[in-house]
Amino acid sequence: MFILELIGHILTLNELAVLGIFLGFVFLLFRGVPVAYALVGISLIFALIAEIFLDPFRANFRDIIEFDRTGIDYQKLRALAGRLFGNIVKNPVLVALPMFIFMGLMLDQSGVAQRMMQSMQKIFGSLRGGLSLTVLLIGIILAASTGVVGASVTLLGVMALPAMMAQNYNKSIATGTIASAGTLGILIPPSIMLVIMSDQLAISLGDLFMGALFPGLLLGALYIIFIIVYGLLRPSAMPTPGRAEDVGWDAVREVLLAVIPPLMLILVVLGSIFAGFATPTEASGLGALGATLLAIMNGKLDIKVLKEVSRSTMVTTGYIVGIFLAANFFAFVLRRYGGDEIVENLVLSAFDSPYMTVLFILFIVFLLGFLLDWIEITIIIMPLMLPIIVGLDLDIPGFGQVRDPSVVWFAILVAVTLQTSFLTPPVGFSLFYLKGVCPPGVSLKHIYRGIIPFVILQVIGLMIVFFNPELTTWLPSVAYGN
Repeated sequence: MFILELIGHILTLNELAVLGIFLGFVFLLFRGVPVAYALVGISLIFALIAEIFLDPFRANFRDIIEFDRTGIDYQKLRALAGRLFGNIVKNPVLVALPMFIFMGLMLDQSGVAQRMMQSMQKIFGSLRGGLSLTVLLIGIILAASTGVVGASVTLLGVMALPAMMAQNYNKSIATGTIASAGTLGILIPPSIMLVIMSDQLAISLGDLFMGALFPGLLLGALYIIFIIVYGLLRPSAMPTPGRAEDVGWDAVREVLLAVIPPLMLILVVLGSIFAGFATPTEASGLGALGATLLAIMNGKLDIKVLKEVSRSTMVTTGYIVGIFLAANFFAFVLRRYGGDEIVENLVLSAFDSPYMTVLFILFIVFLLGFLLDWIEITIIIMPLMLPIIVGLDLDIPGFGQVRDPSVVWFAILVAVTLQTSFLTPPVGFSLFYLKGVCPPGVSLKHIYRGIIPFVILQVIGLMIVFFNPELTTWLPSVAYGN
């Protein structure tokens, strides 16, 4: 009783409710309740509590839904429905979501990645760490042409891991390389994470695509440098298959023929956006068509493949939209309790320096990545943090062309931070995608150990982008300047 009274003196009723909402949500997640159900369930519980006990909440709530003795005011109920998911169905940017998902899944079925793996192995396979370099290069190309992490990690695992095991690679370094290379697809455009961020932050998707390109390539470069240095320091971890063979022009020509189709697809999608010929939504349609044509050219497209890709696209899109709707309802109830103001005051009171405040937010996102999927973090956290970032009045260079340079910079920082959510247990999805295709003898322990250096590299990449914000705003400014 004393403890409850003490808490009551420290926290207001609204602050207690907001804390209860977040703790209740986490509790439901740990109980195994699906994310969308947990969001809606805890929101309904606290909405009913407020309707019964809190007069201010009830007055505000009835501004939108009016209960009386004759029943429900259906016009106001319709207004609530519009607020909860009206922006989702009306936003043209989100049309790009299923298109990019379809493009990535279809490209994985097209046989392009298998052809790249076979051809690149002839050039890099005899070098120390050559298979790891091949995986990373293919991962970067797939990231810029698919944006679907699960498909990329699974595909790279199926293609590369058996060859690495046959070449006696260290299990940890092999699995870490594959998991991190496949995860690049969530940052390097076209990325479905950036599509969702664009909607949640109300900023240009083209800005985010252009702003994420250099940070994504920076992470890929850090991975490659690490593999080269690691191979020199620990040669036994990445043994060569034998004597290095001379690379002829035939092998080079084969690599070019394998790489040119996906590069052309990247040029069509990203090039049309950067050059201003197409909006991101229009470019997503071009990408879906291009991936389908590649599958046809390689003889991989039939009714079964088309049906499977279409079904997977609908399932993935439905999952994301379902969380969208649930998160909107969660945010609605949270705001009725004043949760956005409470979170804003809490974050702003932590540090006097605006840049330390940004680091504090990124640290929170990093910790949430251990418990939540990137979709929930993006949809729930980003709208809460937007007014904080805008209010900090950060001096981020926009070169006179980028409309919201501080928001673009912050979004890319969060995107780089969320890369870690795919690699950190217990909710690291890339780890489980990879474990599902691992040969016997490769355990989760090897995978957990293998991702540690790559998570450290991601943090290093994050700090580079933090201290060099022009990496995220220069390219959008050049595109607008032209």
